[in-house]
Amino acid sequence: MHFENQPHIPPATPGGSTASFTSMDIPQRVKKHRGSYNCGRCGLPKKGHVCHLPPTSTTTTPTQTPSDSSVSVSTSTSRQPPPPRSQCSNLRRALSFDDNDLRCDSPEVDIDESELDLSGSGSGKLPASCMWEIMRRLPPAGLLAASKVCKGWRETGRRLWRAAEELRLRVPPRTQLVFVGSVLQKCPGLSRLSLRLESDVDATMLACIAFSCPNLEVMEISTSETVVNRITGDELGRFVADKRCLTSLKMEGCSNLGGFVLCSSSLSTLWLSDLHCLSKMVFNCPNMKEISLDFSRQENDTTDIIAMVDGLGRSCPRLQNIHVASVRLSHAAVLALTAANLRGLRMLSLVLGTEITDASVAAISQSYSKLELLDLSGSSISDSGIGMICNVFPGTISRLLLALCPNITSSGIQFATAQLPLLELMDCGMTICDPSCQYPTCDESGDFELQSTFKNKLHLIYQKLIIKHGRLKKLSLWGCSGLDALYLNCPELNDLNLNSCKNLHPERVLLQCPSLESVHASGCHKLLIGAIQSQVSNNFAEMENQLPNKRLADGSKRIRVPQFLSQQPYDEDKKRRRIGSRPCIVLVD
Repeated sequence: MHFENQPHIPPATPGGSTASFTSMDIPQRVKKHRGSYNCGRCGLPKKGHVCHLPPTSTTTTPTQTPSDSSVSVSTSTSRQPPPPRSQCSNLRRALSFDDNDLRCDSPEVDIDESELDLSGSGSGKLPASCMWEIMRRLPPAGLLAASKVCKGWRETGRRLWRAAEELRLRVPPRTQLVFVGSVLQKCPGLSRLSLRLESDVDATMLACIAFSCPNLEVMEISTSETVVNRITGDELGRFVADKRCLTSLKMEGCSNLGGFVLCSSSLSTLWLSDLHCLSKMVFNCPNMKEISLDFSRQENDTTDIIAMVDGLGRSCPRLQNIHVASVRLSHAAVLALTAANLRGLRMLSLVLGTEITDASVAAISQSYSKLELLDLSGSSISDSGIGMICNVFPGTISRLLLALCPNITSSGIQFATAQLPLLELMDCGMTICDPSCQYPTCDESGDFELQSTFKNKLHLIYQKLIIKHGRLKKLSLWGCSGLDALYLNCPELNDLNLNSCKNLHPERVLLQCPSLESVHASGCHKLLIGAIQSQVSNNFAEMENQLPNKRLADGSKRIRVPQFLSQQPYDEDKKRRRIGSRPCIVLVD
């Protein structure tokens, strides 16, 4: 018999009996509505009718999809079987709320299909697969609220939590430990965890994570500006030693570590920020490939950077990416790093080391000739150091960052862009500066000595910069107040930063960059902003008007010929670029 309004049935659980279904159906059968007076098989009136069609099967066979075979259904009614659901490989098995993470073919651990059977969890006529797709896109708070709607939604939410492998949480300032503990208990298979904390944190949070997430592989803890991280180095070392599956650890606000000993055979990525006055730093991580250590900008920092770099090179031979930001970086620290002979090193970032000179560049060039990224921002290198970089890395380096380097001129920048054909990103912020003006952007360096160095420069105040490059995509010239002329011919450039370029003349700016998407012009004069806007709008109009024009047969007027009628060769790359092009945006305050 066909029912118009079917009662809501919760999804079946593996190994569950059929008693739960019959007990819920009994009170509903008393109030059931009359069905149709026509035959449900052939459509003829039931009165005096003998249907010639075979009766519907009262037993269900485990066919259709492999997922149906994992659930046993009782033989009781003539209710139509649910539609086949999608395969489990098409389900995102993570509570990741970023659209970029919608990967159906990601290599994740397979989940038991019986745990994901949602054949009865739909609401009304909504398919179960749609219900799953909708609820898995909800944030944690929304998912908790949706689980209170009905029993079927609560069961779907429970299975979503159990299937989660990635979780990103913004923890409220009150009752953060209780909230995190209650959420983590719902995710026994969690492997990637990201927390945004808005109140003080201590080792109790680490203990809660260690207890609730036995298979944790990636952990990231970020804090707001007012939050105090009270986790000590010993507590962090015990956490890393106990989590034998941990491969990536990122933590902010590590000002109270005091010193640490990290021993792990699985840890490959380590990011620690706001470090201050560390008495000891021991890394016993043979599989470490990426490390980022960001120290505080305070002058009373007593951390021994040379000993840290020396121990890092000896105990982590597989390092590929190194980032160290400290005002105590020196040429001796660079020599200790080059003595380690890290053969796999590809990215090196030594930031805010005012004692790093051209001799340091020579040591780096001799030891590591396959670098793809080199960041020496805040150093004291000059145009000679840039020349050594161009001689050693012409076929490898693609990202060069030389911001806050007061001894670099526009000639060195032009030479770098001309000699590095693979260059895609270049940052030269606060290099070409006017020493007679105030530097509102010098707060980004956070060091008083750098400010005094900028004011004592002997460069010519007004310089021009001419760059012609075929692969450059991002160029940053923020704070270059000593720049008055700029000529760019970069067909692939899509991001240009001209913040605080106050002396740049509007009539001496030429931007031949058809792929430009955004120009940052905060702190610039209005005339300069208007000149930039007019040039980027003209570039966009030229891209839109690339179809050829031809006269009519009688020679009366010229018309634009569609591309399929044109005899000229057509470049597919230009076609895709024109279809996906959008007008450039000039960003100002």
